[in-house]
Amino acid sequence: METALTRLVGVRHPIVQTGMGWVAGPRLVSATANAGALGILASATMTLDQLRGAVREVRSRTDAPFGVNLRADAADAGERVRIMIEEGVRVASFALAPSAGLIAELKEAGVVVIPSVGARRHAEKVAAWGADAVLVQGGEGGGHTGEVATTVLLPQVVDAVDIPVVAAGGFSDGRGLVAALAYGAAGIAMGTRFLLTSDSTVPDAVKARYLAATVRDVTVTRAVDGLPHRMLRTELVDALEGGGRARALGQALRRAAGLRRLTGLTWRRMVRDGLALRHGKELSWSQVLLAANTPMLLRSAMVDGRTDLGVMAAGQVAGVIDDLPSCAELVERVMAEAGNVVNALAAGGASMRA
Repeated sequence: METALTRLVGVRHPIVQTGMGWVAGPRLVSATANAGALGILASATMTLDQLRGAVREVRSRTDAPFGVNLRADAADAGERVRIMIEEGVRVASFALAPSAGLIAELKEAGVVVIPSVGARRHAEKVAAWGADAVLVQGGEGGGHTGEVATTVLLPQVVDAVDIPVVAAGGFSDGRGLVAALAYGAAGIAMGTRFLLTSDSTVPDAVKARYLAATVRDVTVTRAVDGLPHRMLRTELVDALEGGGRARALGQALRRAAGLRRLTGLTWRRMVRDGLALRHGKELSWSQVLLAANTPMLLRSAMVDGRTDLGVMAAGQVAGVIDDLPSCAELVERVMAEAGNVVNALAAGGASMRA
């Protein structure tokens, strides 16, 4: 299936695996790429050396195009961009809107720039700055998310910009792909669905927790870092929502100390990162620290397997997923389902015309 997205990035299928922290590593990204979709490597939790090593590992596993996701507000974003350019990465994906200068630097080097946005005005802004495409996530999506449903947000953005739009939030199968294309999107992006594959390195106990979840078990809370965050309801979420400020601050300090040991970040840097997220928002100091070290909360679940202590970001589709296919099986299934839907619609249309 050829679309503006497949032509832009050089993949066979209009499907994107999103850059999920601690999840989208070399194994998942290369498996996605080999399946003909666009795999996105999550780099925000990596050091510069780890990023270069991860890119080279993906390259050793596949000849297909892939991308790297990074934080545009990171202090070393420029250095990460240079590594991507030096290593020949095809696509740069951003969780926050990159600056016009950063977009220009990447485009000059031949890198396709695809920022992620959650509002029409943000899509218009990055399009005006020269972004090649935009990934639009509706409120059904996992992690930090907005309040507008994909079915409302997507057509707004498609009508507002003249670059390819990738739809995210609520997608897991071929029916969703056809629906997104009908709205005018050039493809879909899936996070939770790729997390729940046999190629994902997420511990089995964590995958089992996702598979057991119903739609009602996926919640949006501000208790973690003061921002709307869609995740599975866990013991940690309950504790943060039910505990007082003193308890929340103690938990934040303990996890911040863990993040320092893992990454070498200074207290000054963590507070600065947390304050950057606090800008324009009423956050307590415990939420500032939690915002700065949310990666540690994710790591507890996605790497260490601690479903009781970690954050388990999840799209609402977690409640309707019940299996763990390989990336190849998943992509093949989605494309087959999409083909069947298109054929059924064509047959119905011919029947009505008769």
